[in-house]
Amino acid sequence: MLTEAGGFNIRVPGDVRTLHEALKKANPYDTILVDGGTYAEGNLLIDKPLVLLGVNNPVIDGKFKVETISIKSSHVTVQGFRIINTGYSSMDDMAAISVNTARHVHITNNILENTFFGIHFTNSTHCLVANNNIHGPVGRVQNDVGNGIHFWKCSFNRILNNEISGHRDGIYFEFVRNTVIANNKSHNNLRYGLHFMFSDSDNYYRNVFTNNGSGVAVMYSRYVNMLENTFDHNWGGSAYGLLLKDIRDSQISGNLFRKNTVGIHMEGCSRSLIYKNTLTENGYAIRMQADCDDNRLSFNSFLVNTFDMITNGNTVLNSIRYNYWDRYAGYDMQRDGIGDQPYHPMNLFSSIVEQNPVTVIFLKSFLAELLDTLEKLIPGITPENLIDSKPLMKQYA
Repeated sequence: MLTEAGGFNIRVPGDVRTLHEALKKANPYDTILVDGGTYAEGNLLIDKPLVLLGVNNPVIDGKFKVETISIKSSHVTVQGFRIINTGYSSMDDMAAISVNTARHVHITNNILENTFFGIHFTNSTHCLVANNNIHGPVGRVQNDVGNGIHFWKCSFNRILNNEISGHRDGIYFEFVRNTVIANNKSHNNLRYGLHFMFSDSDNYYRNVFTNNGSGVAVMYSRYVNMLENTFDHNWGGSAYGLLLKDIRDSQISGNLFRKNTVGIHMEGCSRSLIYKNTLTENGYAIRMQADCDDNRLSFNSFLVNTFDMITNGNTVLNSIRYNYWDRYAGYDMQRDGIGDQPYHPMNLFSSIVEQNPVTVIFLKSFLAELLDTLEKLIPGITPENLIDSKPLMKQYA
């Protein structure tokens, strides 16, 4: 049957018995329709433009031996499959679906279960990964499982509306540019919900990163926009909602950081805007290292955090103004919505805890209250220029 795109339909089973026969018989731009059932045919190589379309949720089973689908052609679509039990290798990145040196590949509406890597892209552009459910194996340690969605040396791609869990990193980017990650849920991964390195000019918005081993790490990059994401319940000895390491000229705006060990950890960050975020119920809302400079933090709301902000040096080279702090006790005699006195978000006790973590057991004690009173009497004990010079009296709407 001739399709609208100009190719023919090949039905499995029907016109042929196996997927291998269909792939061999198909001409470029044909559509292979795969009926419900289980197919365990080893590795399936797609080396020509075509559509591989599942009907009634067919299962492709790798039997823990092989990479199930390997795509080495542009203009390929894989849609509507349940792909399970890929092989595992310490030498090769075996995946449920791998894409190598291709353009315009669409991976949509699939369920991936018990896979080593889920979807793995290399050196590919203008591709789409959308509406997939990707669940890693149960019971493996971090070094024995790959990433859910993995991109290496790629550009101009879109990752939309996927759910990823149980992998080493939910989403992993390295040398990836001009790519959008939006409306994904990355949760219960062993290391990071998102791990992002050496990648510029990318946009992340409205994603949810929850209950991951060590939160989200975005490193060694510039011109990154992270907008309206949720970082929730990333707890642990070295966990955080968002790690920003060696990030430049970027924007972090409209995000919710809730119940993380550290909401935002900043290290070596420069010339970035952090504004209109809500940081609530975190251990540390923001931990900003002294090597950060020329960043602007404005119109953020700090609510019910154990510690609002801390740094490890005496020099602060960043602008902190127009934020709302729920602990601010100043007045607004001019009634302009801005407190008359600056706010010092770092207290003496938080500085002691940063240097000696075991002292956190005194958090609710009389000693902690005494140290806070001492700091008010002798304010030079903490960095004098770590202040919000114009604190807001109400949260920014």
